[in-house]
Formats: sequence, structure tokens, C-alpha cells
Amino acid sequence: MRDLSVVRLGCVEYREAFELQTRLHEDRVAGRIGDTLVLLEHPHVYTIGRRGRAGDVLWNTDTLRARGVDVIETDRGGMVTYHGPGQLVGYPIVGVGADLVGYLRKLEDAIIATLASFGLRGGRDPINTGVWVNRAKIAAIGVRVARSVTKHGFALNVSTDLSYFAGIVPCGITDRGVTSMALELGEAPAIDGVASACERCFADVFDYDRISVNA
Repeated sequence: MRDLSVVRLGCVEYREAFELQTRLHEDRVAGRIGDTLVLLEHPHVYTIGRRGRAGDVLWNTDTLRARGVDVIETDRGGMVTYHGPGQLVGYPIVGVGADLVGYLRKLEDAIIATLASFGLRGGRDPINTGVWVNRAKIAAIGVRVARSVTKHGFALNVSTDLSYFAGIVPCGITDRGVTSMALELGEAPAIDGVASACERCFADVFDYDRISVNA
């Protein structure tokens, strides 16, 4: 039997969540815990991945302060992205093999299945990792694998204030827009309901037999 532990945390500051990820990653590497999926939201923050550039943050210091946005460099893959209220962020702390590309495709599959459960048709882009609806990005993905265990993960726009994406070049992409489930559906689904669908779809795609949820 393959078990998945899901931890739901509500809204958590990015630095606090990063420290939690680090502890969970160390515990998973050491075998003290099994595979774990952390689901949460963040207050407004721009994170700069290992391939990111400070110049991809377009707003100046005064605007960032006025809009309540923090800017943090982090160790995930990818470039610059936005996290904020109304966005479901998932951090899988799971053991993987050597096939990182296969892992990324499965993450996309889990998000696409989550969207399908709400009647939305998500898809891939042949060049850019993530999930898209009508050529607009609805979910960003950025991960790190260390000692065969993953960190970081995905961010799905549920009822996100998309105006905050104007302050960055999201994931280095200049010719595509962003969207949310609320925008595509015409109303905002409850983020707890999206989280429930997401954990089920994640378990299905990654072949877990049982889910335990710690809210």
C-alpha cells in the first residue's frame, strides 16, 4: 500500500513555509516520514527561482511596498512567479526516481485532472512547463529534487487577484497571459473544494492507495 499524507495549512508566510519544507524534506530523506503533500496559500510575494533575474520584477520598491508584496530568492527551478491569496499552492515532498521530466508531466496531469473536475479543460504548452487554459497560464510549476526527494511544486490560480502578475515577467514569458479558475468559470470556487479535488487527483496520478489529511 502506498500512502500519501496531506497537510493543509491555510495562509502561511513564504519564509515560514520554506522552513517547513526544509524540515519535511530532511525527514523524508531520512525515512522518518512518508510522502507528503503540503497545500496552502501565501500572502503576496514574488519568488525568484534559480534561473530568475531581479530585473523580471518590474515594480519599484515603493510600488511593492504599497501593494504589500515581498520579494524572496529561493532554490526552486524556474524564474520569477507570484504567490498570493486565492491561489492554491502545493508542495509535494515525495520520493522520485531519476525521471524529473516525467515527474513534471505528472504534476501537470494532476492539475489538469483537478481542473477537469470543475469542468475546465486545461492543457500543456510544448515549450513551457505549467498548465494552460485557452493559451493563458492557470498554474505554474517549479521544483527542486535533492537526494531523490522533491521540494517546491505548483501554484494554481483559483480566485487570485491577477493584477499582481503585472509586477513581474511571469516565468520569463512575455507573450502569454495568466488566468484563474474564477475568471474561466465566471465565479470563484471554494479553495477548500479545489484542495480536496487536487489531493484526490494527485493521489490518482501518482498511484497512492490511501490519503490521510491533517488540516
